[in-house]
Amino acid sequence: MTKISKTSTPETEQSSRRDFFRKTAAYSISAIAATTVLSPAKLLADDENIIHHTPWGTTLGDELNKNPYGLPSPYEHNVVRRTASLLSSAGDMHAAISLSPLAEMDGIITPNGLFFTRTHNGVAHIDPNKHRLMIHGMIDKPIVLTMDDIKKYPRESVIHFLECPSNGAAEWKAPQFNSLQFVKGMMSCTEWTGVRLKTILADLGVKPEAKWMLAEGGDGSEMSRTVPVEKVMDDAMIVYAMNGEALRAEQGYPIRLLLPGWEANLCVKWLKRLEFGDEPWYCKEETSKYTTLMPSGKAIQHFYPLEVNSIITSPCPEKPWTELKKGDIVEIEGLAWSGKGTVKLVDISFDGGKNWVEANLKGLVLPKAWTRFSYIYKYDGKPLLLQSRAMDDADDVQPTVNQEKAIIGVEGVYHRNAICTWEVKENGEVNNVQVRS
Repeated sequence: MTKISKTSTPETEQSSRRDFFRKTAAYSISAIAATTVLSPAKLLADDENIIHHTPWGTTLGDELNKNPYGLPSPYEHNVVRRTASLLSSAGDMHAAISLSPLAEMDGIITPNGLFFTRTHNGVAHIDPNKHRLMIHGMIDKPIVLTMDDIKKYPRESVIHFLECPSNGAAEWKAPQFNSLQFVKGMMSCTEWTGVRLKTILADLGVKPEAKWMLAEGGDGSEMSRTVPVEKVMDDAMIVYAMNGEALRAEQGYPIRLLLPGWEANLCVKWLKRLEFGDEPWYCKEETSKYTTLMPSGKAIQHFYPLEVNSIITSPCPEKPWTELKKGDIVEIEGLAWSGKGTVKLVDISFDGGKNWVEANLKGLVLPKAWTRFSYIYKYDGKPLLLQSRAMDDADDVQPTVNQEKAIIGVEGVYHRNAICTWEVKENGEVNNVQVRS
């Protein structure tokens, strides 16, 4: 074992460390180049962050339980939800939406504090001990349930995305935001825990003539939507936890409805009432809103599943390639999802959709959940029109802008799933553009 002389000084120790790094830097670079497809990292023998001791390495850290509920590092202060007055009701932030920072997230699980949020009357703060869920209408045994009653039923955990049907709505005529977060941030994916609604209904009995269910929220807007009984008896859930903890207030604490793969607007938060009947209720949110105006002047109602979709998350306007040099190897990554099932294929185009190559699906591939895709690319410094195109196991393929417009025109703002395009310029900057094809 090498011993350090008792007479050595900080200066001689620093000199020894510099000599060590000078001798090993060349070997390290060769090793990295031989073992990875990504660009070799720069190793500098005199990097000040290596040569000198850091403050955090020479002092006591915080006491163990300074923050009984863990907090992100302060260096991640820019990783937050964001909103804009354009995404509100005439500037009223009680009726608005806050978007998830997709470019800053990894994997398929959205942290609770970054989950996108939509409110119609602000965030309600409900006492769970006083909260009640009424189930009535065409039910054999109408009932009022407490939170304790609901949690007595067998619980189940599932991973599913939620997406606002107006995700990307600002883009329906032309690009509006030069930001991934504002283009596609009206969605998130998480692990939900709760009880299947059909499990509760098995105890209560649903009358044969019941074809629809009204879900009503307990916030000031009493946001309500009508749901077909077929979906209710399939995979609908009443959930009270996400990612292992109770729902956040902005996500509907203490309970919300979950309809996997369907519009997030249907997944009523602060759920207080379920009524069963033989006709739709035609609530405000499914007549004046959340319908699609067709070129004929008529509007489509009752179309709920979210179509197959995808977006490249790296590069993007928030994550440009300005540091890359010609010949560098880089990973292109993105997200794909479908409300009808499981993503089975994602293609990538570098020329605005003229030619396509198949990407790799990575990590968990689950139904009605985010799926990560990846493609290793050798950067040549040339301009690109970068696109992704997803296909699901229902064999639905993400349409081009023109294909989508030919069906639903330009006035509808919901269910827009056309292919998105990032323009990568010669200097590596990335911009949101629209390719009409």
